[in-house]
Amino acid sequence: MKFSLRSKKRSAFLAIESAVLEEIKQLRSRLPHVHGVLVASIDGLVIAHDVSGFDPDTFAAMSAAQLGLGQQMAGVLPPGDFRECVTAATSGYVATFAAGDRALLAIVAGPELNVGRLHHEARPAAANVAALIAPPA
Repeated sequence: MKFSLRSKKRSAFLAIESAVLEEIKQLRSRLPHVHGVLVASIDGLVIAHDVSGFDPDTFAAMSAAQLGLGQQMAGVLPPGDFRECVTAATSGYVATFAAGDRALLAIVAGPELNVGRLHHEARPAAANVAALIAPPA
C-alpha cells in the first residue's frame, strides 16, 4: 500500500513537471535572447528547468532568496501582491517572478532582451505555472 501511494505521488509530480516544462518551452519560444528558465518552489527546490551553463540547484536557491528579498522590499509599499524582481547587469538580466504563493519562475537572458516584452510574456507564464502546481481543490 505504501508503495502504491508513493507511485501515485510520483506520477502526479511527473505530470506536473511535464506540464511546467511545456510552459517553459512555450515561454522560450515567445521570448528571444533567453539563456535559461527555471521553476522552483519558494524554498529553492527545482521543479523543472531548461538551463545550461550553470547549476540549476544553485540558481533555484538564489532565485528563492531574490524572491524573498523582493517580497520584503515590497513590504514598504502599500498592501498588494509581489510580482517580480529584475536584476540588470551589463551582460544581461536575471528576473524572478512569483508563481502564486508556492513557486517562482526565474529567467536568465542576454543584454539584448526587451524588458517590456519580458514582463508581457513572463507574467502570464508565471500565472500558468501557479495554476499547474496548485494543490487540487
